[in-house]
Amino acid sequence: MAFRLVTLNLNGIRSAAKKGFVAWAESADADCMGVQEVKAQAEDVAGTLDRVGRLQGHFHFAQKKGYSGVGLYVKKSPSAVITGFGVPEFDDEGRWVEARYDTAKRKFSVISCYFPSGSSGEERQAAKFRFLKKMYPHLVRLKAEREFILLGDINIAHKEIDLKNWKSNQKNSGFLPEERAWLDKLFGQAGLVDVFRTLDPRPEQYTWWSNRGQAWAKNVGWRLDYHFATPAVAATAKKAAIYLDQRFSDHAPLTIDYAWKL
Repeated sequence: MAFRLVTLNLNGIRSAAKKGFVAWAESADADCMGVQEVKAQAEDVAGTLDRVGRLQGHFHFAQKKGYSGVGLYVKKSPSAVITGFGVPEFDDEGRWVEARYDTAKRKFSVISCYFPSGSSGEERQAAKFRFLKKMYPHLVRLKAEREFILLGDINIAHKEIDLKNWKSNQKNSGFLPEERAWLDKLFGQAGLVDVFRTLDPRPEQYTWWSNRGQAWAKNVGWRLDYHFATPAVAATAKKAAIYLDQRFSDHAPLTIDYAWKL
């Protein structure tokens, strides 16, 4: 029995809904679906987008309207839902929602997280670095106390294989040496796993394409969307797929099946 998890940056949940996201989500047969960049408030989704198919939505909205925000659609009701990770600057931006499935024998979480983009300028890049500095110890602490899978738009391509034009992007946000080193440390010292890469070592497996030029048509993309998992969960990963048949946003859904039971 597969435990199917999807991550997708919607670039606006209402915009994605108009492009067929809801019907696709209902047919995807996911157990949990993490969505990012919801760009909505509670009243915008109530009664319409707070459920898709058999999945109930739990959200962390940004205080600023039309900005950021994350959601987690789940088939099985969690034992607890956590919004935010304890850093006011970023919790105000709606970047973390965590569904906990805790029993007497095991603690397990599924998380939807949206890392900041630094591409709009130095100020936002500085904020991104502040976020990374706070997020690393948070993930280390979480790993020490529970198994988890984090579904998210990380806004970092890890290695040269993870974006088309790596040579010309080495000084650009999303492929800066400091950002890549952060992932090196996360997957090395901290011991978390980039699950997709354990299953698919091929080049040109991207999840985001710029709206400029012919990026989508020419597959000039970046792999920015990830499943981060603790080793025990990652070891049960069976199959990964990037869905390219329809476009709901500038990102593509990444689905991974695990042999894992809630």
